[in-house]
Amino acid sequence: MALVNAKEMLTKAKEGHYAVGQFNINNLEWTKAILLTAQELNSPVILGVSEGAGKYMCGYKTVVGMVNGMLEELNITVPVALHLDHGSYEGAKACIEAGFSSIMFDGSHYPIEENVEKTKELIGICNQKGLSLEAEVGSIGGEEDGVIGAGECADPKECKMIADLGVTMLAAGIGNIHGKYPANWTGLNFDVLAAIQELTGKMPLVLHGGTGIPSDMIKKAIDLGVSKINVNTECQLAFADATRKYIEAGKDQQGKGFDPRKLLAPGFEAIKATVKEKMELFGSVNKA
Repeated sequence: MALVNAKEMLTKAKEGHYAVGQFNINNLEWTKAILLTAQELNSPVILGVSEGAGKYMCGYKTVVGMVNGMLEELNITVPVALHLDHGSYEGAKACIEAGFSSIMFDGSHYPIEENVEKTKELIGICNQKGLSLEAEVGSIGGEEDGVIGAGECADPKECKMIADLGVTMLAAGIGNIHGKYPANWTGLNFDVLAAIQELTGKMPLVLHGGTGIPSDMIKKAIDLGVSKINVNTECQLAFADATRKYIEAGKDQQGKGFDPRKLLAPGFEAIKATVKEKMELFGSVNKA
């Protein structure tokens, strides 16, 4: 199945009160594990690529070629969107050119007027090419590829201003952060989320920083209109833990245990298990 944009899958998720997971990819193992899990669970899925990960994987065209090749070779039939995560203005244009099916333009660090201007231009390009576009209001806390946010809450009126431009989905800061959550984290601000939902109506809302948010908060966020949840750190932690245990057990020194296909296999399975757990929590199983 060819790549699709995220509009239809997120519209269905909003109407059905579940969320589609965006799982960031970092290499071939990540991509294969996520796609196979989505196929096994009959779940739609969004593959996220940060600008740093895109550079690491030799550029956006390489990423597009790898993903398209896997869709064909693995006989993937569930809907799959390839999405730029926290894209700059220049990065968004590069991914559109390379063949991504969905784009996030993170203009949250610009004054709202400039964010609106750049978002409008990218909406026009994406509409022309049949791509979905995610915009952000209110920076997400933590750090991701050098993009640092303090975890502020978005202004619901600014959210409506951006939503009314015609974006496909909206990421709004509600106290969520990237990476591990600190012990003193106060939780998601559901009052702000409810106010954003009221003003933006049918617009699918996006929750960044899905790693470490308690399950009850995830479910409440979905009830309040969140239709897309981003997960990255949790897969990285699971992969690292499984790989560490393999090496500490000395398995890399047994036979051909040093072969990267064997060395990386436990991490691959750990990613699959994490993605499965998240898809079940988000409610996207059998929604393809």
